[in-house]
Amino acid sequence: MSHWVRFRHEDKISFGTLEDEQITVHEGDLFDQPKGTSERVPLEAVKLLTPTEPTKMVGLVNNLRAAATKQGLSIPEEPLFFIKPTSSFLPTNTNIPKPESYDGRVMYEGELGIVFGKTCKNVSEAEVTDCVFGYTCVNDVTAFQLLDKDESFAQWSRAKSFDGFGTFGPALVTDIDPETLQIQTLLNGRVRQDYPVSDMIFSPSELVQLLSRDMTFYPGDVICCGTSTGVLPMRPGSTVEIKIDGIGTLHNTYGK
Repeated sequence: MSHWVRFRHEDKISFGTLEDEQITVHEGDLFDQPKGTSERVPLEAVKLLTPTEPTKMVGLVNNLRAAATKQGLSIPEEPLFFIKPTSSFLPTNTNIPKPESYDGRVMYEGELGIVFGKTCKNVSEAEVTDCVFGYTCVNDVTAFQLLDKDESFAQWSRAKSFDGFGTFGPALVTDIDPETLQIQTLLNGRVRQDYPVSDMIFSPSELVQLLSRDMTFYPGDVICCGTSTGVLPMRPGSTVEIKIDGIGTLHNTYGK
C-alpha cells in the first residue's frame, strides 16, 4: 500500500509517497513508473494539493441502499451520474467558498473516490483492476435547493459545480480493497455519516466497467461513488472531515 500525495514546497510542485509524516519525493510520471529520489520532505513543510489533476469528476446519484430506502427511491437499473468541472476541485486543508449567487443550504456528501491510472474505454470486468490506480476521499458538495428550483429542468450541473464543490484528497492510496472500506463524515467533530462501501448498489469495480461504456476516462480522473444517509447542511465556519481508514482524512472548512 502506498500513499501518493501531490504538494507545493518552496514554490515547486512535486509528488511522492507519504509515510510517517515524511514524503519521499519522486520524479517522472505518477502513472508511468515514477522513480523515487533521495529527497525527503516533512509533511508539515508542504502545502498538499489535490492528489491528481483530473479532466473530470463523475459523481453518482442513488448508489447506496440505505439512502435509497430512507428516501423511498427505487433501485436504479444502471448508474445515475453527473459531472463536476475542473474549476470545482479543491485540496484538503482549504476553505470551500460560499457561493455568491446562491444563499440556500449547502450540503456535504462524504464519498469514496476511484482514481484512474490509465486511459480506459469500454473496459471488461477483468480489465478494471488494471485501469484503477487507487482510491481517495471526496466531499461532493451540493447547493441542495438548486436541484429542483426550476420544475422544467433539474439543475444537477449548477448545484454540484460551484468553485470548491469537488474537494478530494489528502492522498491517493494504491493496493487497497475498496470493498472493505468504511466512510465517515464528521461535521464540527461529530460523526454524521458512517457507512460501508459494501452497501453500494453498484460496486466500485462495476462503476468503472459500466461508466467506461459511456465515456473515456483518462489518468487522474475520479469517480465519486455516491453517498449514504446523514447528509446535512454546512454553516459558514463549519469544519468537515471525510475519513476513510487506510486512506486518510480530507479536512476542509466552509465559507469562512
